[in-house]
Amino acid sequence: MIQGKSMGTRLFHLFNYAFLITLALLCLVPLIHILAVSLSSNVAASAGIVKLWPKELTFKSYEFVLSKSEFLLSLWVTVQRVLIGTAVSMTLSILIAYPLSKSNRDLKFRTIYAWFFVFTILFNGGLIPWYMTIRSTGLLDSLWALIIPGAVPVFNVILLLNFFRGLPRELEEAAFVDGAGYWKTLWRIYVPLSMPSIATIGLFTIVGHWNSWFDGLVLMNSQHNYPLSSYLQTVIVQSSLTNMSAEQLANLATVSDRTVKAAQIFVGSLPILAFYPFLQKYFVSGMVLGGVKE
Repeated sequence: MIQGKSMGTRLFHLFNYAFLITLALLCLVPLIHILAVSLSSNVAASAGIVKLWPKELTFKSYEFVLSKSEFLLSLWVTVQRVLIGTAVSMTLSILIAYPLSKSNRDLKFRTIYAWFFVFTILFNGGLIPWYMTIRSTGLLDSLWALIIPGAVPVFNVILLLNFFRGLPRELEEAAFVDGAGYWKTLWRIYVPLSMPSIATIGLFTIVGHWNSWFDGLVLMNSQHNYPLSSYLQTVIVQSSLTNMSAEQLANLATVSDRTVKAAQIFVGSLPILAFYPFLQKYFVSGMVLGGVKE
């Protein structure tokens, strides 16, 4: 506690700390429970006696999950989607946000262009026109169907253009005096100075691609092309112990449907949980700086 503070202020800070710690622990409880179930025996999981600690510790469910070709294939589809989708989305967002961050004097009809993008946030054609458009382009049942329709997240563009507008114009003017053009100014000055905002929208994009499941169910005709989240959705709704090989069927004596589902959910969540802390330090500053307009 900080010396010199009144008793009321100290109690207020103590209550805040206790509340935030409790809230953080409550957010972790479901994940801890899933982990405990996945590490428990099939008898304990089926009996519903597993809470926050594994019963009869075993790794059989993870061995079973990692031997399933459907799970590994869907994981690979998601990894490709995240890597390619994030690169495409970030590049397009930067290229759109930079010119829109200029004034009407520098870019004619800049306001009209900006409202064109904002309009897409307020109104959309609906699910059926969205699907028919993607089908008419021949993207169904391909990886690009998961990337191109959402390649320009307008919310991220707005955050980034507001961040660009907050940078001193003198930096750009000095670059022009030194002979740099718009392209070199963008990639040599604006992008390096905007890393907090870029990291923030990059985090949004990565999490969005990783967690998206509905488009995979609608746009993929074959389950072999499902991203991980779509596959896990079918696992939760349907039985995950179907279409198994003889070796997998032999493992039924040591695993249960519940432990297998828990293991798949935890393995699917682990990569994004491991990646998130590396961008967390940019998250708050990027949101604040990108959300404030001069």
